[in-house]
Amino acid sequence: MFLQSTYMRKIYNPLKVLKSISAILFLIHLNIPAQAQEIEKDTIFNRWDKNKDGKLQLEELPPNARPNFKKADQNNDGTISREEDRIFRSKLRKNRGINRKENPQFNRNLIKIESNIFYTKNKNPRQSLDLIIPIKRASQKLPVIVYIHGGAWKSGNKEQGLRHLTPYVESGKYIGASIGYRLSSESKWPNQIYDCKAAIRWIRGNAKKYNIDADKIGAIGHSAGGHLVSMLGTSSNIKALEGSLGDYKKLLSNVNCVVNFFGPSAFLEMSKFPSNIDHDSSQSPESQLIGGALNENKKNAKLASPIHYVSKDDVPFMHIHGTNDQLVPYNQSVIFNKKLLQAGCESVLITVKEGGHGGFKNEKIKILTNKFFDKHLRNSNFEIKEQTIKQFNSSD
Repeated sequence: MFLQSTYMRKIYNPLKVLKSISAILFLIHLNIPAQAQEIEKDTIFNRWDKNKDGKLQLEELPPNARPNFKKADQNNDGTISREEDRIFRSKLRKNRGINRKENPQFNRNLIKIESNIFYTKNKNPRQSLDLIIPIKRASQKLPVIVYIHGGAWKSGNKEQGLRHLTPYVESGKYIGASIGYRLSSESKWPNQIYDCKAAIRWIRGNAKKYNIDADKIGAIGHSAGGHLVSMLGTSSNIKALEGSLGDYKKLLSNVNCVVNFFGPSAFLEMSKFPSNIDHDSSQSPESQLIGGALNENKKNAKLASPIHYVSKDDVPFMHIHGTNDQLVPYNQSVIFNKKLLQAGCESVLITVKEGGHGGFKNEKIKILTNKFFDKHLRNSNFEIKEQTIKQFNSSD
C-alpha cells in the first residue's frame, strides 16, 4: 500500500509508468537467471569454505555432501581445491543417471567399522581412531595396517583412511586402523607423533579384544601422513618422541613396515628443490608444524625430520613419489631412501614419472603396495625392486 500511494502521488502519466515497468521487468527477465547461475557457481564453494582459506575440509561440508569428499579430493591432501571441486562437479553432471550402487564405497557384507574410538582420556575427537574389521577372516589373528592422513598437518581427518584401507580389509587378510591426530593449529610438534604413538600402543593394548597380531603392524600415509608414518618407522627407540598419552604407556609404539607416499623427510632440505611452496617461510606447513620459520628454528626442524633418526634397526620402507611433485619435492624420498640403504635398512623407491602430489592412477602402485604388506606382515615371498613407473595405466 505504501508503494502504491507513493506512485499515485508522484506519477501522473499512466502510459509512461507502464513503459517504465515493462522495461524493468524485461531487464529482470534478462539478468536474474544469469546472475543466479553465476552466484550458484561462485558462492556454494565460498559458503562452505567457512575459514576462507580457499579449500574445503570435510568438517566444512554439509552432511549430505560428505560422502563425496574422498572422491573429490584427487591428490589426497585432505582438502578440496576449487579446481578439484570444479572437476568433480563436472564429472557428476557427466555421469548423472548412472546407478552409483554399482560402485559402493565399501561392502557392508565384508567389513564392519567401529568409529571414533578414543586412544587417550582427553575425549578430543582428533585423538581417536576408526577400526575397520573384516567379517570373514583369512585367519583368526590378523595383522593391522594403520593409515595416517595427510593435509599439511593442518587439515584432513581420519575418515580419509576408509577408502585406502577398505581393499585390504575386504580381502579378509588385515584389520585396518585409521588414526586421527591433533593438527598444527591446535598443537605444535612433537604432539602429532605423541598422538600417533599413543594410537599404536592402544592397538597393542586391545589386540586380544580384536584378535590382532600385535607383532604385525604396518603403516601407510600420504604427504603429512607419509611424514608421520616415516617417523613411526625411524623413531621406535627415541624416548623423547614417545609422549605419555593413553593407558598403555608400557607397550611398544613401533611398527613393522612403512609405505611412505610422498612425505616430507628432511625439512631443512625442502627449499633446495623446485616447489610451489616457500618451505622456509614462517607460513609454510612445516614451519607452522614446528611453531616458527625453519631457518630460524633449525634444531626443531631437524628433530621433526624422519631422516634425522635413521639407524640400522629401522623397519622396511617403500617410498612412492612423483617426479613433478610441487608441494613435497621428489628429492625428499630420494635422499631418505638413500640414507636408509646406507644404514643397512631395507628400503625401495618407486618413482612415478611426471607424477604430481598424488592422484596416481596406475594400478601397479596398488599391486606393489599389496605385495609389500603381504611380504612384511604375512611372510609372503616377494621381491620388490626400485623402479620407475608412469602415473597412469598405459591404456589411459
